[in-house]
Amino acid sequence: MPRTEDRATPAQMDIYFTLFSLFFFTKPGNRRLFANLQIIFLELDLANATYGITQVAGLHNNSKAFLFRGNRVVQLFRSKSEFTFLASIQQKSSTSGVIFSIHESEHSYFELESSGVREEIRYHYRFKGKPRSESFPYRLADGLWHKIALTISASHLLLHVDCNRIYERVIDPPQMEITPGSGVWLGQHSHKHGLFKGVIQDVKLIFAPNGYITQCPNLNRTCPTCSDFLSLVQGIMDLQELLAKMTLKLNYAESRLTQLEGCHCERTCSANGLVYRDKELWVEPENCRNCACKNGVVECRRIFCPPANCSEDSLPVHVEGSCCKKCRREYREHNITETCAELNCTLGEQILPDGRCCNVCRGYDFCAEGVICGENSECKNLNTKAECECRSGYASIHGDSTYCEDIDECATQMHYCQSNTVCVNLPGSHRCDCLPGFIRVDEYSCSEHDECAGGQNLCDENAICTNTIRGHLCTCKPGYVGNGTICRAFCEDGCRSGGTCVSPNTCVCPSGFTGPRCETDIDECAEGLIQCHNHSRCVNLPGWYHCECRSGFHDNGSYLLDGSSCIDVDECSLQTHTCWNHSVCVNLPGSYDCVCTSGPGCSGDCPQERGIRRNGEDWKPSFDRCAICSCKDGHTYCRRRPCDCGDPDQDLFCCPSCDNRPSSQCLDQSGRTLYPSGASWLYGCQQCRCLEGEVDCWSLVCPVLVCEYTAVVEGECCPRCVADPCLADNLSYDIRQTCQDPAGVMRLSGDTWHMPNSPCTTCKCKNGNVCCSVDLDCLQNN
Repeated sequence: MPRTEDRATPAQMDIYFTLFSLFFFTKPGNRRLFANLQIIFLELDLANATYGITQVAGLHNNSKAFLFRGNRVVQLFRSKSEFTFLASIQQKSSTSGVIFSIHESEHSYFELESSGVREEIRYHYRFKGKPRSESFPYRLADGLWHKIALTISASHLLLHVDCNRIYERVIDPPQMEITPGSGVWLGQHSHKHGLFKGVIQDVKLIFAPNGYITQCPNLNRTCPTCSDFLSLVQGIMDLQELLAKMTLKLNYAESRLTQLEGCHCERTCSANGLVYRDKELWVEPENCRNCACKNGVVECRRIFCPPANCSEDSLPVHVEGSCCKKCRREYREHNITETCAELNCTLGEQILPDGRCCNVCRGYDFCAEGVICGENSECKNLNTKAECECRSGYASIHGDSTYCEDIDECATQMHYCQSNTVCVNLPGSHRCDCLPGFIRVDEYSCSEHDECAGGQNLCDENAICTNTIRGHLCTCKPGYVGNGTICRAFCEDGCRSGGTCVSPNTCVCPSGFTGPRCETDIDECAEGLIQCHNHSRCVNLPGWYHCECRSGFHDNGSYLLDGSSCIDVDECSLQTHTCWNHSVCVNLPGSYDCVCTSGPGCSGDCPQERGIRRNGEDWKPSFDRCAICSCKDGHTYCRRRPCDCGDPDQDLFCCPSCDNRPSSQCLDQSGRTLYPSGASWLYGCQQCRCLEGEVDCWSLVCPVLVCEYTAVVEGECCPRCVADPCLADNLSYDIRQTCQDPAGVMRLSGDTWHMPNSPCTTCKCKNGNVCCSVDLDCLQNN
């Protein structure tokens, strides 16, 4: 799909999701349905609906294409280790811009960029949460049509231009766990940055091996890809791990079966001086209850009494020796006529009490009539009568709540006493007393000793220890998070640049950073904190610095931090000088000079294509409008012309720092700082420059390290030397060097596994070294 603009105004494409289609298909005969999954960005016609997008003629007749943004593509990138990006482009000469980008905020998961200023192709991605960039010197921005194909297969990268394999590299495996909020951009990085000037057409994303064959059918596949090989190796490792786990489980099951073969256990119960077997039932008529033995515990329930269903001339009454009421005839002497009192309530509010002839008002206090209840029961008004109800901790005698007896919670196992206690029955209640030698934990439990007070606990210093029955409980203090055994301080806004949250909302910054969240890089060079050797100059890096050799000097191989290892380059002995035949090269510190003793060339004149330039003459060369050349002692020296911003006729092309036009200013990536043309700044791990309103960024040049193991500290961009191979980032895995895990399984270098009894501990084999780390988030959740 082509897209062009001389000066793009980014479009709000989110609202046009329904205007483009995504198609999925597979090659005929391919049994793996998604093995050849493709997304084709079909040509869109939004020219009349979107401002800033210009329709142009593409590589094919009558074709057109436009910038868009969509999130469905993001879902297909997730967890993919192999894919190819294809496009046909025609980029305006000497311009820079992003061809395709998937990113969220400052995190680029996939970004392909072409810089016409530095004449290189750049691929930006992430590895283990850290940004990575690969640069390929190649000139795409020449105004001509080019086919480009970037293939990623695990750690293997291929770059094809016009069906020619121009680069092949081994890189860190890109992180493909793309977040749902990531944006997909074609022809720019965002609304205001990385704007591509030119035409983009035939954009495809192919999630299959050797996807470049779609663009270049003549390039046939001969070998399996890196992803194919790694998938096979990973499959073997997974099978080995599964076999080890199954072996452990089978051995454990076999040992358990051996123990159970000769074991026959039955828990009995003791009650009233008798021993009952498990599940045996018996009746206690004196207590009117049925009892059962269940797994060593006596469980008793009161005998259920069915309704008496007495006739009209009889009433249900208690009979000695019986648990349930029985019917007995009612004896009546004579009828008494009762005169009903006048009530102070409406007829609808009146009720007829049980066994009465006269109505009473609703809410009548029957208990006030002198209902007699026992000392362990109390009178309670019901709707049409009053009844006695047993107090808490008491039960009715023979089903009559007038008189109630104490419930022995200890004997009936209705108490809540835990281990290391003895139940003591009390009238209407019970208590749990500690056994001798034990101390109280709470109302129902006791412990052998107080692990919190005795210092015999595993709680973090920022946790609160609470003694429990079986030990103790650790809970992180407010402002800290974790599982209690490990508690770490919590900072709401987080600590940047590798800073450490040491107490609630307090960050300790690593060397080279400052600010409440360690968000500000300290420029050691500008603040005069660093004194480099006079043969070198100080270059600031995020969180660090290094002393770079000046022009005319080079490092002697020891790469000392202060730059004292920079020595003079002897241009004369290396034959890198430009002295003519009649002059003698004389080496100088950081430079050289040409001394003419005799001969025709000693006149000092300089022969040029268009004639002779006299000694001491200056002129503007035709090949560079921004340079000025001088003839000195027969040698031509060319340099950039100095900029005089006070000169109204100053050439702004040569002196972008003098360009104060608003249209030539650049907004940085955060959208907060405006830079003039010609200004430079650091962004992430890139050096950025504003040139006539366009931002171009490239990777920082890091100093060369001569140590075996290196690692990039969080928040920094360049590696430092480390002695521990477990901390190294630059380790090349050698599968011949293996490790043995706790289960006895041999692990290849690069393989990872979890510790059997610690699911939050992950171990990795690094060339024969077992390196383990603990996931604090996992500990907190478990």
